[in-house]
Amino acid sequence: MFGKFGVWEIVLILVIILIVFGVGKLPQVGGAIGKGLRAFKKGQAGEEEEEAAPKPKKAVRKKAVKS
Repeated sequence: MFGKFGVWEIVLILVIILIVFGVGKLPQVGGAIGKGLRAFKKGQAGEEEEEAAPKPKKAVRKKAVKS
């Protein structure tokens, strides 16, 4: 349908993605896409997806400042 993509087309697509999302958000975007693909594959296989409980964050203790 779209034919083969050459090296320059792939580079152009990656540059546009960097401009749109920025370098800082790329890991978040990649993680979200990965979770979506995994959920899609599980749905295709007929498995039900369970809601994963959020992981508890570590408690951060503040150091007392001596005056």
